[in-house]
Amino acid sequence: MSIFLPELKYGLDKLDPFLSHKAMDFHYNKHFVNYVNAANAIIKGTEYDSQSLRTIVKTSSGPLFNNAAQVLNHEIFFNSISPRETPVPPQIEALISENFNSVEDFKDQLFKVSATHFGSGWTWLVLDPASGKLELRNTVNAANPITDGLAVLLGLDLWEHSYYLDYQNRRPDYVKAFLNHIDWSYVERHYLRNTVK
Repeated sequence: MSIFLPELKYGLDKLDPFLSHKAMDFHYNKHFVNYVNAANAIIKGTEYDSQSLRTIVKTSSGPLFNNAAQVLNHEIFFNSISPRETPVPPQIEALISENFNSVEDFKDQLFKVSATHFGSGWTWLVLDPASGKLELRNTVNAANPITDGLAVLLGLDLWEHSYYLDYQNRRPDYVKAFLNHIDWSYVERHYLRNTVK
């Protein structure tokens, strides 16, 4: 089983002005493609060659983990965003309100933890399947919370390559724009996938 570059659900030019066509082309067709190619080169002819991407991320280390996790991380990020603001499904709004007081409070907290994160990494909305609780979690470099047994519902790329062409060093502006482009239907699908038996 090879690791594939997932097709985007929108055109590279459809997120402008949140993310320009140039920034998306660079991010998707260069950075993302490089992670896919590097991961495939490493797994070729190994026991990982027949495993799923998530299994590889959960069980590998070193260069393979770094590249495979970045493939998964980018897949989550690109699916977490939408060309336009989407409505929050009632069940997700209730869940967000239960864990963060309100959707607006959730956005405020996401903004704070993302904008102040030091260096490269990610901000995630995660579900603890054991408790049913939601939390925001930052990780560094390629780390993904699935290695801690958590389910990822939303991901925000904080590596400079994700925003520098459009925002330079203004990460807070990038995060603020992200908040208006969350694909809440993606959040709902992944919540249901991890709770409905």
